[in-house]
Amino acid sequence: MDMEPVNDDARAQQMAGCARLSPGLFALPAESIAESLASRELSPQGASSGLRLLTFYISYAAKWLSPSRRRKLEKAKKLLSDRITREAQDHADEAS
Repeated sequence: MDMEPVNDDARAQQMAGCARLSPGLFALPAESIAESLASRELSPQGASSGLRLLTFYISYAAKWLSPSRRRKLEKAKKLLSDRITREAQDHADEAS
């Protein structure tokens, strides 16, 4: 049985259980990555699950990421983290 080789990017997405991710998501600008991973479509449990997914991807892909791509993914990670903090603060303000 011949199997097609799977590129490392696709393998990382498979391991992360990312069937809902569109191919090439992690090649987009940092803002688009953060926005997509925070969406309810990709992260039904909220932006924090998108952050966990991105963190996993960065860790797994670290072997073959170029420095510029890693910086872009780290920027997306920071944007997601900031969004989670903002949402938590907004929620706390509403509860007061």
